[in-house]
Amino acid sequence: MPTFHKTTPIDTTPEELFAWHARQGAFERLAPPWEPIRIEKRADGIEDGAVLIFKVGPGPFKLTWEAHHEGYIEGEQFRDIQKRGPFSTWEHTHRFLPDPDTEGHTALLDDAITYKLPLHPISQWVAGWFARQMVERMFTFRHERTMHDIKRHEQFADRDRQRVAITGASGLIGTALSSFLTTGGHQVAPISRKKREGGIQWSPREQRLEAKELEGFDAVVHLAGESVNQRWTSDAKERILRSRIDGTRLISETLANLERKPRVLISGSAIGFYGDRGDELLTEDAEAGEGFLADVCKQWEDATAAAREAGIRVVHLRTSLVLDPSGGALEQMLPLFKMGVGGNLGSGEQYMSWISIDDMVSAILHILFTDSIEGPVNLAAPNPVRNKEFTKTLGSVLSRPTFLPVPKFGLKLAMGSQTADEMLLASQRVVPKALEEHGFKFAYPTLEGALSHLLGKK
Repeated sequence: MPTFHKTTPIDTTPEELFAWHARQGAFERLAPPWEPIRIEKRADGIEDGAVLIFKVGPGPFKLTWEAHHEGYIEGEQFRDIQKRGPFSTWEHTHRFLPDPDTEGHTALLDDAITYKLPLHPISQWVAGWFARQMVERMFTFRHERTMHDIKRHEQFADRDRQRVAITGASGLIGTALSSFLTTGGHQVAPISRKKREGGIQWSPREQRLEAKELEGFDAVVHLAGESVNQRWTSDAKERILRSRIDGTRLISETLANLERKPRVLISGSAIGFYGDRGDELLTEDAEAGEGFLADVCKQWEDATAAAREAGIRVVHLRTSLVLDPSGGALEQMLPLFKMGVGGNLGSGEQYMSWISIDDMVSAILHILFTDSIEGPVNLAAPNPVRNKEFTKTLGSVLSRPTFLPVPKFGLKLAMGSQTADEMLLASQRVVPKALEEHGFKFAYPTLEGALSHLLGKK
């Protein structure tokens, strides 16, 4: 029976490493982002008898994976066994050991798997190498992300765990942020239109939010808003604008009137604030640009006035292109690039500013605990690239050619002239001055490193 074994030293204690895996959100953090996964039944912890059911696979061809936990030893190990799924058998033992060379100051993350493919042993001859590569790829990613997350949380281990309310918690950034925070021991409450267990209900359209439910939270992260990735008809532009202004104003005014106000409101914005600026290097000191997105971002940020005037620290997240293959722009790019038909957008000379999803959520944690950060913050890696370099790098990481450019007229035909000009062809060379001045270190400062990690191509 094939086996796989990987051990990695992590700079923490075995007890904290075990606790990280036992907390809500660990499965989401460890799921490889290039592999579409949908949770059907969330496990109630990792103790013996807990059951996790999820769907895995692309498009409509998803397979059900049912994992049962057993072999639980508090602080030391747990095991999950596949009862249904793509493998004939799969048994995964997670162990958390003290490193004998560091007298307990470093933990060893130890994963041991035994598995069999269906129709073993014939399948092992035919597809054994592919299965082995898949497992190695997945656990290389898992260990790197675990190391990254633990390191980030250790930076603030001496601070109290936080109660954080999040709007847009089911979106790309909100989902990643929620699981990142909960695995660090923080408490997260989603603010959503539908009532969710442990959450807070609101309706920006009706300007309805129950203030008493927000009493006592340490922070609010406001990420909700209508997607801009659509053709900008008059109706769409109105929805995009109103969703940001109305929701932000409602949050800000509600927080301002609380008896126990949060320490900080971290509110969404975007680098669209700067408009199309060519080769100009853009820090947070740059003035607003021109165009629909610039106008939206300016009004979006202005809508936090009530919170700021009430003495709440307010931070505006001027977010760049967030790289995560499980959603957003990168997910949309991948099918074409994997088929070898990706290419430059227009001339390819426009600058693209970007940030990995791991640095994105880490930066929000850094902002949460850094009281001196206030006002606009560029959430962008320190190395923006031209679109042609982005295209070449993504193709190289995927080992695919990139020789089919998309002409401007094609983009404008597909998206509309204004949408294409401001979202796909605008040049924004943004750098993270505020973050770096306040001590934030990027784990993935280069595009190749970020894409290699997120696509499992290390």
